[in-house]
Amino acid sequence: MMNSAVAARDLRVVRGGREVLHGLDFTLDAGRVTGLLGPSGCGKSTLMRVLTGVQAGVTGSCSVFGEPAGSAALRHRIGYVTQAPSVYDDLTVVENLRFFARVLGVGAEAVERAITAVELTAQAEQVVGSLSGGQASRASLAVALLGEPDLLVLDEPTVGLDPVLREELWSLFHGLAEGGAAVLVSSHVMDEAERCDRLLLMRAGVFLAEGTPAEIKAAAGVDDVEQAFLRIVRGAA
Repeated sequence: MMNSAVAARDLRVVRGGREVLHGLDFTLDAGRVTGLLGPSGCGKSTLMRVLTGVQAGVTGSCSVFGEPAGSAALRHRIGYVTQAPSVYDDLTVVENLRFFARVLGVGAEAVERAITAVELTAQAEQVVGSLSGGQASRASLAVALLGEPDLLVLDEPTVGLDPVLREELWSLFHGLAEGGAAVLVSSHVMDEAERCDRLLLMRAGVFLAEGTPAEIKAAAGVDDVEQAFLRIVRGAA
């Protein structure tokens, strides 16, 4: 039986006077890769910001490892990768990692391990501003891996990457989950759904379906997650 890393009930977010998340109830399990899928603008990034404790206007409850989301006790247990690279352009990859390692209080071995995990060893001495977009994204992911987080929150981490690198990153995500971490990966690309252990299909601030890819396809009576999503949307209209 899986252990819940995250538990939310009646989770709502009001932003700019408008409610953008509408009473969400869900859990995230340790040891699984959960895919948060839906079109751009449906609320995926807002939900991820709630889990990491940086979103204002939140009501309802959201606990992470038994603590309220955003608690100081969780800071070293969560890794968060935003859509935009969150590293310094004028520092090299290894300089970025060393800086954030000091912030987190981890040693040089953590820096080496993180760089190796995202396959940036050959670019370790390059200034981030000279890297490709995919390489810069991997540098951000390396920062998130420094503290060996128990919850890894990844906001569209594979956008713009080539198929080989996408495959490698998904293998890394599953490896982290197999090690006991809870991994939440958002995407608007439905073909990535099959790579997830469990799915949350989101549209306009609500979940339309949740379950394994096989369960969602079976419930919709189709053989493709994208077609399942479309059928569910049309049925909810």
